[in-house]
Amino acid sequence: MKQKPNLSFWKLWNLSFGFFGVQIAYALQSANISRIFATLGADPHNLSYFWILPPLMGILVQPIVGTLSDKTWTRFGRRIPYLFIGAAVAVLVMCLLPNSGSLGLTVSAAMIFGLIALMFLDTSINMAMQPFKMLVGDMVNEAQKAKAYSIQSFLCNAGSVMGYVFPFFFTFLGISNVADKGVVPDSVIWSFYIGAAILILCVIYTTSKVKEWNPQDYAEYNPVSEEKEESANWITLLKNAPSTFWKVGLVQFFSWVAMLYMWNYTTGAIAEVVWDTTDPSSEAFQEAGNWVGILFAVQAVGSVVWAALLPQFKSTKLAYSLSLMIGAVGFVLVPYIHDQYLQFVPFLLIGCAWAAMLAMPFTFVTNALQGYGHMGAYLGLFNGTICVPQIIAALLGGIILSMIGSHQSSMMIVAGVSFLIAALCVFVIKDKK
Repeated sequence: MKQKPNLSFWKLWNLSFGFFGVQIAYALQSANISRIFATLGADPHNLSYFWILPPLMGILVQPIVGTLSDKTWTRFGRRIPYLFIGAAVAVLVMCLLPNSGSLGLTVSAAMIFGLIALMFLDTSINMAMQPFKMLVGDMVNEAQKAKAYSIQSFLCNAGSVMGYVFPFFFTFLGISNVADKGVVPDSVIWSFYIGAAILILCVIYTTSKVKEWNPQDYAEYNPVSEEKEESANWITLLKNAPSTFWKVGLVQFFSWVAMLYMWNYTTGAIAEVVWDTTDPSSEAFQEAGNWVGILFAVQAVGSVVWAALLPQFKSTKLAYSLSLMIGAVGFVLVPYIHDQYLQFVPFLLIGCAWAAMLAMPFTFVTNALQGYGHMGAYLGLFNGTICVPQIIAALLGGIILSMIGSHQSSMMIVAGVSFLIAALCVFVIKDKK
């Protein structure tokens, strides 16, 4: 088997640069979905149900994209066609979703329109996101894989920062942050418009700079027989998956439960704790919504800083577990801090966990999958360890919220406990060097 060549920094950068734009779209969705549906009139106890669609579409779309792209060979590449189509659809839907309350529809019709738009948005984002992980698995050798995923993590966080701060930034420029009841403010609408433009430009850059290997070159660097590649279905792949696939999946389960509750309830929690309001139609609630974007940006900055420190740890498992424990402390602090600027502290701590979540699971799993074939299909199936816990968490969110007194800020403590369990589960992983 030929050794995959070392790639220059800029070639590694180009492989993942489009991820910057995709992550802006994902950040806008993550930070604003609860705000949008609360503005449209959703009850806080039902908010988590709106979060079922994104991971549900992810678990359906990513294995399909992975499996199909394993068998796709075109003059434009193997993974890139799916990346480009996903991005194009995402751009269209990003222009529609924030206008759900501006079309003269009834409250229920506006929510249905918003749900359908959200379904297509998350489907397209997932379709655009998955190929970047596959490109690294296809074209980067083992020695550079951690570096490649670290670059991807940096671009992910940089895109997140930009997407998160857009509503605050546009409000600062004078674009209205308030609107009629049931209507999404212009600051949010324009954030989605600009995010869509950046997304398509970044994806065009990557597709123009990256040239995937043809079938002959790919076979030389990834010697898996055609018969083996064609014969296995998803059930067979899961049965034959290495134990590391499942052990990392256990850590993923509790990690992503925590993140779902953060995205779902942070706007309401910050409105309660800092602005002392629960009224989505109030100016104070919309200010809290803007500030949540800033806090998520702080989290992303914390993630970038911590990601630079993670390679200094001799034990990858210790670094992974410690990162999640630090994140757990951050979540638990949120309900007890009433100053908007001091809230930077817990979100910096949460960023440490996010840095580890972005890079380490795929490093463990892709190392364990060497020689198994079906890299795209396996990574698509591994996405289930991100999607399934979010679906379960979304189904249980309203019930848990009622059990703990209907305070959205208390859901941050639930998230912290989930991170702590994830940190303890890290030690069951056996790392293949």
